Order: sequence, then C-alpha cells, then structure tokens
Amino acid sequence: MSAGRSLPHDSAALHVTGDAEYVDDIAGPSNQLYIAIGGAQIAAGRIRSMDLSQVRLAAGVVDVLTVDELPAATDIGPVFPGDPLLSELDVSHFGQPMFVVVANSHQLARQAVLLARVEYDAAEPVLDVETAMRQRSYVRPPYTMQRGDAARELGKAPHRLQGKQRIGGQEHFYLEGQAAVAEPGEHGGVCITSSNQNPTEAQHIVAKVLGVPMHRVTVITRRMGGGFGGKETQANLCCALSAVVAVKHQRVVSCRLSRRDDMLMTGKRHGFYTEWDVGFDDEGQILAVSFTLAGMCGHSPDLSDAIVDRAMFHCDNAYYYPAARIEGLRCKTNTVSNTAFRGFGGPQGMLACESMMDQIARHLGKDPLEIRVRNFYNTQTRNVTPYHQKIEHFNVPSMVERLRSSAEYVKRRQEIEVFNNNNRVLKRGLALTPVKFGISFTVKHLNQGGALLHLYSDGSVQLNHGGTEMGQGLMVKVQQIVAHELGMAHSRIAVTATRTDKVPNTSPTAASSGTDINGAAARQAALKLKRRLVNFLVTQHALSSEQQVVFSNDAIHAGSVQYSWESLAHAAYMERVPLSATGFYKTPDIHYDREAAKGQPFYYFANGAAVTEVVIDSLTGENKILRTDIVHDVGRSINPAMDVGQIEGAFVQGAGWLTHEELQWASDGRLMTDGPATYKIPAVSDAPAIFNVELLEDAPNEIASVFRSKAVGEPPLMLAISVFCAIKDAVHAANPMPADLDAPATPEAILRSITGDSRS
Repeated sequence: MSAGRSLPHDSAALHVTGDAEYVDDIAGPSNQLYIAIGGAQIAAGRIRSMDLSQVRLAAGVVDVLTVDELPAATDIGPVFPGDPLLSELDVSHFGQPMFVVVANSHQLARQAVLLARVEYDAAEPVLDVETAMRQRSYVRPPYTMQRGDAARELGKAPHRLQGKQRIGGQEHFYLEGQAAVAEPGEHGGVCITSSNQNPTEAQHIVAKVLGVPMHRVTVITRRMGGGFGGKETQANLCCALSAVVAVKHQRVVSCRLSRRDDMLMTGKRHGFYTEWDVGFDDEGQILAVSFTLAGMCGHSPDLSDAIVDRAMFHCDNAYYYPAARIEGLRCKTNTVSNTAFRGFGGPQGMLACESMMDQIARHLGKDPLEIRVRNFYNTQTRNVTPYHQKIEHFNVPSMVERLRSSAEYVKRRQEIEVFNNNNRVLKRGLALTPVKFGISFTVKHLNQGGALLHLYSDGSVQLNHGGTEMGQGLMVKVQQIVAHELGMAHSRIAVTATRTDKVPNTSPTAASSGTDINGAAARQAALKLKRRLVNFLVTQHALSSEQQVVFSNDAIHAGSVQYSWESLAHAAYMERVPLSATGFYKTPDIHYDREAAKGQPFYYFANGAAVTEVVIDSLTGENKILRTDIVHDVGRSINPAMDVGQIEGAFVQGAGWLTHEELQWASDGRLMTDGPATYKIPAVSDAPAIFNVELLEDAPNEIASVFRSKAVGEPPLMLAISVFCAIKDAVHAANPMPADLDAPATPEAILRSITGDSRS
C-alpha cells in the first residue's frame, strides 16, 4: 500500500535537474512589465516631500505609482489594519514601501528607484523590545493566562529564582524570494501566480485593493523555493502591487524582490525579551512560575497576536506548573512587521522555559536532565496546562529514557567532565531536551481543508487541495493518502497547483497542519468517489455484498471479475457515474475561550527529544556541534523519508537561529544584516558531525488523525534547543558563575557570558 512508504518528493528529479518551474521562471509575453519598490530611508517620521520626476524620465520606465493611484483599499493588514500597501505620509520602518516603478525590465525598474528624491522629518526610532516595554508601546493589548495563585505560591516556595533572556529573531532566507506574476483578465479581474503559503488570503487582499469581488481574482501556487512562514502574509505585497499594475496597463506584470529588498521589506521571526520568576523545592520540583514574554512585533500587528499567544502556550514545554501566571506583550518597534516563522512563537516560549530549567539545576547543583525529568507532565495527576487543556496522552518520559540509553547520556556526561578538567581552553557541553508542541491553528476557523478529485475515463486521477508545496513534501504525502484509500498506484495520481478557483476558502499551509487537514480532505474525496464505484459495481454484477468489491494492488475486484483502473473508469463513465468528488475536513474537538484563557486549542501534541554535544573555545567563543541524537514521534508515518528529512532540516534551521543567525540594526533603524555577506545561515559544515535520527516506532497517534500520523513540519525545530542548552553547559564548565547567555549564542555572546560581561 502507498501510505507508510518512503517515496521520493514529487518534484525531486525536477529540483535536481533544474527543471522545476518557479514563479520567476514563467516565460511572459514580449510586452511584459516589471516592477520595483521604492522604500523609505528612515525608520520613523514623516515624508516631507517626494520628487519622482527623474524616476519617471529614467530609461525603460512606463509608469510610477504612489498611494494616490491605488484603486480601492490601501491597507493590506491580514488580520488587523496597520500595513499600508504604500505609505502616504507616515514612515514606520526603514524600507517601508512608498512608490512603485513600472519598467520594461527588473533591472531598469530597480535602477530607476534610486533616482527618487525624498525629504523626511525623521523621528527617534524604537528598535528593541525593552525600550518598547518601557514606553508601553504595543501593537495589541497585553494578554494574560493563569492557573492557580502563582504570586502566593511563589512567596511560599523554599527556593525562588528570577531570570531573563534576550532571544533574537531570524530571517527566513528562503532560496526563492518573494515573487508574483499577474495576468489581467476580463471585467477588471486578474490571475496571479505567486510564491505563496496562503493563496486564499492573497485572493482576498488583492480583491480589496482592486475593489472587485473575490471571484474576479485567481491565485495559483505550484511550488515555493522555501517559505517557513515568511510567505503566509508577506507574499501579499507582491501580489497586490503586481495586480494593480496589471489591471491598469492590461499587461502581464512581474514583481520579484531582490534579496536585499526582501530582507528590508518583509518580516522575520519575532525577537523576544523574556523574564521568569520561579519557585521550587529542594529537589527542583517547580511549585509556581510567572513568565513575561515580550515579542518584538515591528510596526504593525500582522500575526503577532497569535504568535505571542503560541509563545505563551509553549512556555511550559513538557513540564507541569502547579500554579502559573503568563503575560504576553506585543511590543511595537520601528522595524519591519514580524510575521510567522516555523514554530510561530512556540520556539521562543520553549527556549525561555528550558533556560529556566537550566537555571534551577545550576542553583541546586544538579544535572539539568534530572530537573527536567522531575517536572514532566503525567496523564494522571500532573496533567493540566496553564491554559487548562488536559494532557491525556504523553510519551515524552519514555522517549527521554529511550534516548538517555541509546545516546549513552550518563557515560558521555562522565567523559565530558574528564575532558573539561583536562582542557583549559576547549570545553564540552551536553544537553538532553524534550519537545511538546501543540498541533492546530489556535484560531479555530483556520482548522479546515478542502480537496477536489477527478477520475478521468482513462483511469488517471487529478487531485487538487488547499495546501501549498514549499519543499516539505506535502503533495506526495496527500498523493499517497489518496492512492492508499483507492488501492491505486500513486503514479496514476497527478497533484496539480494550488488554485483558488478549484478549492475555495483555503487555510494557509502553516501550523504544521498541511497533511492533517488537506490530507484528510483528500481522503474524504477519495472515499466519496470509492463509494460511487462500489455501488456501480454491486449493481452491475448483482453482488450480494459491498465487501465483494476490493480495491488493491492497482486493480479492482468485483466478485470474480477483475478490472483495471482504465476499464473501470471507462465503464463507469459509460454508465454516467459521476467521477468527480470534493472532500472537506474540519479539525474536531478544539476550542479556546480567549477571554477566560481556558480551553483546548490543540487537537494533539507532537513530541520529541534530542541529545546534543558541543565544544566551545573559551578564548574565542567559537562553537561546534559534535553529535546529535534525536528520537521523534511522527505517529504512523505516511512517508518516513520525508519525515526524517523534515526533522533534519528543522533541527539545522533551529540550530542556526540559536547559534549564528543574528539580526542587527543601525541606530537609524537600517537593517545591517541584509544579505548573505552579513547574515549567516547554517552551512553543511554546521550540521552535527554525527547525526542520528530515529522515528519512534509502533506509536500511532492516539487521536484520529489521517492514518494516525502526526505533524512534523514545525516541532523538530525546537529539538535544536538542545544545542543552546549544551552550549550553556559548556559555558558553565568554563565559568561556574557565567553571565546570562542570550540567543543567538554567537561567539561574542558566548564570550560575554564566560567573562561575566552581560549586556545591561
């Protein structure tokens, strides 16, 4: 059967040969237009004057648009307003779009942008979370969740510690930048091919900007060269601007951001400033906690409300807090509006939690793993989260014990102690950290998916669904689900580009839910079609039972008669059996009362654990990952090879975030790390030299997910927290009383911690 097999990515050969078509590969007509965006050169203030006369006269320029030329809506905020498509007067961040140049090539458009003469009245920008906190500058109101009386229990605790940590943001740095091509249609409509995780939202935004109904706008996404959340809302900029120009000039229009413009103009992972106050007993068992989680949201809300919520939901990670108070702040800064990034706030909340666990262990002189294990949830008595969801299934303790044994944690801990005692400069560290990550959109209505399935008269199948492919293997997984349900060879099924005119009102491919909701919807469509074929065969052959119809091994048996898919499809077509079916799925049993801060926002939890060993140079701060061992729970895997690939990729991306991907701004608000020369993503040499990944066997999802599988897109990124905690362990070996270690743990940050030179 197809599900459970390690099949290659549906575009693997095309990726390797370079034949996979991305948005910028689409060959347009000879009169195609290209646009570039002029961005503000201050971070805060107002535009005093804007002279675009030389821009209009530049070679190849066809048109120049400002906010006055926009036909209808001018704000493209995805949930809350605050994201002007083009700035009118106020400037909120460096690089904020002000005008659009339309030219006969990308190069000419970009050159013309530089000819603009703009004068500003600049104001002092707010560029960090702590300043925003002091000024009480927020994009959304503060929010608190609590269970029990944390203040009272903290006061009674035998031990009490306070801690704080700065957590940096992260650039998505997808291989393919933001890009869209718009083709004008009839009656003011437009068709947009976009590198986009959320085609329906782009359809909605473009329709608003054009002032037309949504049925006049079609958005298509075949594949993305990476997304990681950066194309969930931020793709709307290119879509909207290319659509406006296409409709105005009735020509095909391309919008492709350069790497620098992409980094300047689109959002990133939220940086956070976190504080905690924890009370615990002599054995390190937590009695009460109080967290403040302040997210650096940028100049507008974007998705920050939900992102900070998810950080709050995950600052417990795998640990039970008898009493907890958790406050989330959505801080407004004069930086680009930050947005979704793999984990969606969960990694930041989890890192704060794990740093707190390390602090408790150091205070008591115990192994951090001992403290972690002592505070695990269980399903009997210590089983209620700070948001009042009951933990009914929890295999983290057994996974940690399995990994402790297979990775020889105790033996290696002893060996590392000997190594550190014998080496003055080089110090090794070891950490084993768990992951408990909630699966579902925390906004209820997004937990739905649709699919459209066609069986053609030659026995081939075309499948369309609302999920988008960004390299994660979603299309082949959904293909396998349908093939499995129909007993059909997966090669018979073609999965087509995501299109808003095929499956409407889709949710973004995010929250690790792509396979869960779209795969389940496609399965429903397959079951519907299968039911029709069964009924046809029962009637056609006068069978006494539906059980006499069997779909398997790419053939269909109706009693003693065997059909190929070609012959069955043709026979059903001749008898006018409808061979097209839709499927729909909505995640059951989820609810959350935000006002009361109580509910069940997650359908289930994905779990994992990682042991990482690192070495640091205490004179330079350099660090290297020596070995990582992972056990991860993916339920009953639909495609083990894809799942292992996701785990490996997510871990390395998470390690990059926590070790050397550093965003830095100049005092005027200009992003200084705006390209590969100044912003360093992980290379092959940064992956662990020894990298062992194991999928937890015989562990079907306890919840009725599609084929009892579990989501795997986001949770493994947080396994990389073991890297950060191992570095802290090594720093502690270099200096038993180090200063706070901020993330990312760059060489500079490591040296500051070792020398006790913590940033004030």
